[in-house]
Amino acid sequence: MRLRTTTVLSLSALAVLALTGCSTDSPDSTDPASSTTVSVRPDGESASASAPLSLAALAKRLLDESDLGEGYTRTPQRPAQHDDVTVIGCPALENLDEAAIGGSLDFPHKAKASFTYAGGSNSDVTEELYSDTEDKLSRSVGRIFEAMTSCSTYQVLTGSTPVTVTTQKVLVDRLGDEQWSQLLTFAAGGRSSIVKQMAVRVGAVVVVVSGSPGLVDVCVYKAVAKATLVRSAG
Repeated sequence: MRLRTTTVLSLSALAVLALTGCSTDSPDSTDPASSTTVSVRPDGESASASAPLSLAALAKRLLDESDLGEGYTRTPQRPAQHDDVTVIGCPALENLDEAAIGGSLDFPHKAKASFTYAGGSNSDVTEELYSDTEDKLSRSVGRIFEAMTSCSTYQVLTGSTPVTVTTQKVLVDRLGDEQWSQLLTFAAGGRSSIVKQMAVRVGAVVVVVSGSPGLVDVCVYKAVAKATLVRSAG
């Protein structure tokens, strides 16, 4: 079956993220920024209201190098990929594709930033912000995570490259109104790489952080803190 790449948690994007730095080494779980403290500014206001945020508002809430600290470099965004992704061996993802035909999983307000950490291999992390009504975010993101973790193993053809994907749900601390997390192992050409993906919904905003497990564990707290603030003008 064919899975569109416009869903919020794009399999093609995750596969590219994993395979560009593909390695047989175990991911580094060390916290590279454990000495950095995340604080909520007193002039911030909660962003948990039900009204969706605009693209401009989301863009201001993306992490930047000053939020992450020394060692992080923002990387240019890759050109948008519009090719179909063929998924083999996971009926739940086929059902998800059918539900996505009408665009119900594609949120109109989104922003994205990617970073590389200088601490070693497997050092990429990507943040995505989405905004819509609270109900639509909850239903859509929950359905996507449930589908992606319903099959322990399946195959993805991205371009002409066959990739074996193994998934595992991960328990996470409460960070917002709802949160989801998974580990995905991508194997191709005798090599493998692990990507961790966490999504946190706070009101009308969903924060998705994907990449090296150690970096995701560090960045997700900072991403949620910044994404749920409204900065004062100026």
